[in-house]
Amino acid sequence: MSVSVDQVFIKQFEADVHLAYQQMGTKLRATVRSKSGVIGASTTFQKVGRGTAATKSRHGIVPVMNLNHEPVECILQDYYAGDWVDALDELKTNVDERRVVASAGAYALGRKTDELIVSAMNNATNSAGDYSTGLTKDLILSAVEVLNQNDVPDDGRRFAVVGVHQWNELLSMDEFVSADYVGNDLPLVSGGASKKWLGITWVMYNGLPLNNTDERDCFIYHATSIGHACGQEVKTDISWHGERAAHFISNSMSQGAVMIDNTGIVRLKCKDTDETGD
Repeated sequence: MSVSVDQVFIKQFEADVHLAYQQMGTKLRATVRSKSGVIGASTTFQKVGRGTAATKSRHGIVPVMNLNHEPVECILQDYYAGDWVDALDELKTNVDERRVVASAGAYALGRKTDELIVSAMNNATNSAGDYSTGLTKDLILSAVEVLNQNDVPDDGRRFAVVGVHQWNELLSMDEFVSADYVGNDLPLVSGGASKKWLGITWVMYNGLPLNNTDERDCFIYHATSIGHACGQEVKTDISWHGERAAHFISNSMSQGAVMIDNTGIVRLKCKDTDETGD
């Protein structure tokens, strides 16, 4: 057997981890402002204020907008997910243990990525609702009204993240599921993971804040209101331990998230049970 066969194992494993992380590890990273390749323990996102247009006289000086720049610091943290793969166990099972462990590690890091983003969202002060009702059309429209009042761009980069119960409530709305309102962009056609409605991309996520067992916080936001920073993408280290006759597989990453602009995000306060309390 070639002495480099373990390198084939390592390269295949690393490929599996990266693929699993990109495809199913994180749901929310692509919905926010993300910066990769960060060097150091933190990075800065620039929050730029509004500019004002003005007239000028013939041959006069063009007026300066004097944009306000407010730096927002994002601290990066290191996260790890590892496990053992016994050499002989691989001979005794009919499943691809390498792929199973790779997927588990990628999913764990993906969930941590989303936890960081949701934690940043949870600092939002704009809100709609009072936990007395579920996710209704009126509640959604009131949240959209807040975004419009704050002049948040309706440029196709508005997102909403809702829980499982709220997703089911959306499916009960004709405006959300009927082709008469949304054409062919149907949730059941796309697999139910996300869909576009009211100029907002709706995403189902099962890790949103839950208070008092039945008060769920969901969020509607513009992509630029939340910043995600990555110092190290998912990296895999595999080492052979002869005393254990097993490989130890360590996955790691360095990431962080921060709220950039509070005016671009609205908290939806939803009752997380139906009227019967189920």
